Amino acid sequence: MEKEIKTILLVDDDIDLLEQNKLILESKGYHIITAENVDDAWNVFKKEKPDAAILDLIMEEHDAGFILSHKIKRDEYGKNIPVFLLTSATYVTGMKFDASTAEEQEWIHCDGWFNKPIEIEELARKLEECFEKYKSK
Repeated sequence: MEKEIKTILLVDDDIDLLEQNKLILESKGYHIITAENVDDAWNVFKKEKPDAAILDLIMEEHDAGFILSHKIKRDEYGKNIPVFLLTSATYVTGMKFDASTAEEQEWIHCDGWFNKPIEIEELARKLEECFEKYKSK
């Protein structure tokens, strides 16, 4: 049986990182649609209905990724897809995020965190786990 190709919405205001991550994810067999800001991302999300979303945490505003993640997870369609946040925030900035942060903080509204640069194998594994989890809901 042929594996279904999943569509992922990838959002980042850093064009170089957006293109780099797009190529990396495409190499893993995903179909990637992109957006460079929150407004475009929301429009693409509503039109394309992706199977997952990977969002930069800090874009136009410092909390843009939080806001978009929350908006997607409150959407009737979006509540049933995996949403991940990407961040380059570290202890240096006073912020610490890791895979367990989202589980500890209900207000975050995402399925997990990934530090930039992304660890593609870990991200692909987590995506597949979440696809299975949401399929069974």
